[in-house]
Amino acid sequence: MSAMRRAVFIDEQGVPEALEWDEQDAASLHLLATGADGTPIGCARLLPDGHIGRMAVLPAWRGQGVGRALLAAAIRAAQAQGHTALQLSAQIHAAGFYEVAGFVAEGEAYAEAGIPHVAMRLDFPQKR
Repeated sequence: MSAMRRAVFIDEQGVPEALEWDEQDAASLHLLATGADGTPIGCARLLPDGHIGRMAVLPAWRGQGVGRALLAAAIRAAQAQGHTALQLSAQIHAAGFYEVAGFVAEGEAYAEAGIPHVAMRLDFPQKR
């Protein structure tokens, strides 16, 4: 998983290595998507506070439903953990992807690691 994050965030997007690895990794639930041969092709993490982060899909696998599957798995995991909402920091170019899943942008765009982002939130329906 670390090789995939390095390839996508550090090598492809130019995120400084010091910003990619943090103390949140140890406390997070890590999700991994693999190809038919077991090779890692996508990943995401769910932080204990209900934030999704470090969602990445290798370039060769983009547009094939890997990101949708990872996001759906993160949503299911968050619901199973009892969260009532999910939050994430979406790169602006990916905001539409999250909107399709029901996330709503909150506030103005901002830079994170030099990349334009927007905060997004998904509230789960309350059980009665």
